[in-house]
Amino acid sequence: MNYLTRSRLRRTWMSAFTCALIPLASCTVNYTLDVGPGKTEVEGFSVERLQRISEMNDRYIQDNKYPGIVTLVTRHGKVVHSDAAGTYGLNNDKPMDVDTLFRIFSMTKPVTTVAAMQLYEQGKFQLNDPVSRYLPEFKDQKLLRDGELVTPRSPMTIRQLMTHTAGLTYGTTLDNPVDRQYAEAKLFETRNLTEFSAELAKLPLRFEPGTRYHYSVSSDLLGALVERLSGQPLDEYFQEHIFAPLGMTDTFFSVPDDKRHRLADSHYWDAKSNSTKPVPMEMQRNYTNVTLFSGGGGLVSTITDYARFCELFINDGYANNVQLLGPKTIQFMSANHLRASVRAKDVGQYPAADLYPGQSMALGMGVITNAGITPAISSRGELSWSGAAGTKFWIDPAEGIIGIAMVQQYRSPWPLRFDLKVATYQALLELNTSPELDYELEY
Repeated sequence: MNYLTRSRLRRTWMSAFTCALIPLASCTVNYTLDVGPGKTEVEGFSVERLQRISEMNDRYIQDNKYPGIVTLVTRHGKVVHSDAAGTYGLNNDKPMDVDTLFRIFSMTKPVTTVAAMQLYEQGKFQLNDPVSRYLPEFKDQKLLRDGELVTPRSPMTIRQLMTHTAGLTYGTTLDNPVDRQYAEAKLFETRNLTEFSAELAKLPLRFEPGTRYHYSVSSDLLGALVERLSGQPLDEYFQEHIFAPLGMTDTFFSVPDDKRHRLADSHYWDAKSNSTKPVPMEMQRNYTNVTLFSGGGGLVSTITDYARFCELFINDGYANNVQLLGPKTIQFMSANHLRASVRAKDVGQYPAADLYPGQSMALGMGVITNAGITPAISSRGELSWSGAAGTKFWIDPAEGIIGIAMVQQYRSPWPLRFDLKVATYQALLELNTSPELDYELEY
C-alpha cells in the first residue's frame, strides 16, 4: 500500500470521527467537522476548495519532500479541515495520524511567553524591568564591542527577552566571536535552567540591548525567569497552569514511555543529494527524563493540543472553559513590539532571521504589520511562528482562523507555511473583515 492510498484511507476515517478525535473546546462553540453529503460550505469555507489542502499534502508526499504531514485548520472554534498523509518516517510505515507526536522546537516559545504573562498579570514584574532584578547573575554582564568587554548602556529587560532584542544570540554564526563563545559554552548541555542561566550570564552580549532584533536563547532565559518567579520547575508550571487547564494531554518535555511509539521519526533535507534522509538515532535529542526544560525549543506536542493553545489568541485568553489570560493582555501581546529601526536588517551583521517582509515581533511570536508585502496571503495582526523540524502555525484573529502543519524535517527548503496559507485562504468564501490594502512600507 503506497503513501497516497494510506493517506486517503486515513482521510475518510478522520472525516467520520473528527468530533471524537478533535474535541477542542471553547465557551461558545463546539468543534465538529460536518462535511456530509450535499454540504458545500462550512464556517464560510468551500468544502470542495478545502480539498486543495489535502491535495497539497499528497503532492508533498508523492514528490518525496516529506515522509509524512498532518494539517489542521479551524475557524470560529470549529474544525474545517483535518488531514494526515504519509507515514511516520522513511523507515517507519506507520501511517501519520492526528495524535502523532512531533518535536515542535521553537513553537515552545509562545507557550513560555504565555507562562511569563500569567505571572505579569499577577504583578510579579513589569515588562521593562531589568532581567537582573530577578536573575541577579546578570547584574554585571558585559557587552563585547570591537574586541573589548564594556558595560552596556542599559541592561536587558524582560520585554526584550520576549522580542529577541536583549542582545543575546544562539551560537550558530561562528564567524562572530560572541557566537563562538556560546558554542564553546555548550549551554544546552547544562543540567537545568538554573545552571543554564548561570553559564549564560558569564557570556558577553552581542549587541546593545534594545537596538537590534536577533534570534536568540531569550525564551530559554525567560523560562528560567518563570521558574525563579513561580518557584516551580518549568515543566510543572506548564502542566499546572497551561496544559491541564487547556486539556493538552499530549504536550510535554519528556515523552512518557507509553506514548513514545507515537513520536514521529526525525529527518533532514540533504541538499547535496536533493533528498530527505533519516536523522541517525545517535544524533537525535533525548526526550526521556529531561531536566533542562528549554523554554525556547523543548516541547513535544500533537497538532490538536497545539490548536487548543492557539485558541487563546482567537478567544481573548479563554479556552476549554478557563480564562488563562485577560482579553486586554492577549490584545497587548498581539501588538507589534518592535520599532522600525530595531526591525531593520543590518546586512552582514544582524540578519533578521525568521522575520519576513511585512512581519514584526509581538510578544513571543511574529505578527503581520503589513499584509501587502508578505510572501503569501495574510491578515494584519496575524500571529505565527515555526519550529526547527518544520512545524508551522498561524493565528488570524481578524478571520477567526488557526492553521497548523506538523512535519519532522530539519533544514527543509519547502515553503510549507505559505503553501498551506494559500490553500486555506483560497477556500474562504466569507470574510469577517472588509478588504484592506496595506501599502505602508515601514520596514
